[in-house]
Amino acid sequence: MAGDNKDRLGSKLHDVEAAREDQWARQRDADLLEKMRERLSKTACPHCKQFLVAKTEAGVSMHVCPAEHGAWLDAAALKALLKEHK
Repeated sequence: MAGDNKDRLGSKLHDVEAAREDQWARQRDADLLEKMRERLSKTACPHCKQFLVAKTEAGVSMHVCPAEHGAWLDAAALKALLKEHK
């Protein structure tokens, strides 16, 4: 009977350790995603190398060069913009 309790305790400790590892992995993933988002938000203009600025114009989100060398948007935003101007 004492061996049975020891096995249950070992099982519970293993479960707690696994839960902590999962929690650590989720937090690490969240940190890495945040770093990636920061890096992507600081994309530079290929012409003047200034960081692009997020902007919403006519309901369309895009990144624009502060020196007005251009604007960059994703495919969904481009489709919405083209649909609006038809």
